[in-house]
Amino acid sequence: MSTSTTSTELLTDHQQRVADAFLAEQAAARHHLVVYLSGAHAYGFPSPDSDLDLKCIHIAPTSALVGLFVDDCGGETMRVVDGVELDYSSHELGMALAGVIKGNGNFLERILGALVLDADRARLDELRPLTRAALSRRAQRHYLGFATSQLRAAEQSPTAKRVLYVLRTAATGLHLLRTGELVIDVRELLDELGLGAARELIAIKQAGEKTPLDGETLARWRGEMTRVMDALAAADTESVLPSEPPAPAVAALDAWLRDVRRAMW
Repeated sequence: MSTSTTSTELLTDHQQRVADAFLAEQAAARHHLVVYLSGAHAYGFPSPDSDLDLKCIHIAPTSALVGLFVDDCGGETMRVVDGVELDYSSHELGMALAGVIKGNGNFLERILGALVLDADRARLDELRPLTRAALSRRAQRHYLGFATSQLRAAEQSPTAKRVLYVLRTAATGLHLLRTGELVIDVRELLDELGLGAARELIAIKQAGEKTPLDGETLARWRGEMTRVMDALAAADTESVLPSEPPAPAVAALDAWLRDVRRAMW
């Protein structure tokens, strides 16, 4: 296992020590293909009180998947350790690759995202180009659905975080369909989408995880949220991605998974 340095600047030394100890405990229970730092850290607007949203993919031993009693070795837990809130979940590789084919952004971001805390680096490096080759317009449904649910949450309880979640999700999906490139940090997309003023929201969010928005501020951003979501809803007509994952790409993912299964008995 190797550790990436791309996320270290986002975590304090204390957070890093807590995360390392916690992940060592989880690694004793399952073999991580990737440990990805998701949530506000990945999206470009962490605040000092943001939790560590650890989203993982692991490889279960093949023998655990083919017996009478199947155990995919999945795990999910929320814990506060020395003042650091950890939100951890891990899904088995087979489920993750099925999600890739379906356009599930959760799994696409874990595999292709930059904020890798830990990884089976050789296998992750093999998987990334196979995943990119399998990208399709199916991802539109995931990102539009997630943005819609976040919009409802923002209307019910307005915070800078919830508005930013809408904008980030829709912007990531829109950019993916237009360019074929997965960009998770919303700050890289603001100017492209005419959302430069959202830096104001990022400043509010970074002052505190649950900083509320007043009705006037929400009203100003309601139109922008709707505009980007509408653009995402219409993006299939201009997308560079195929409507379905190419059959050779799916076959390559399947062949790679079978090789991993043979090696991980």
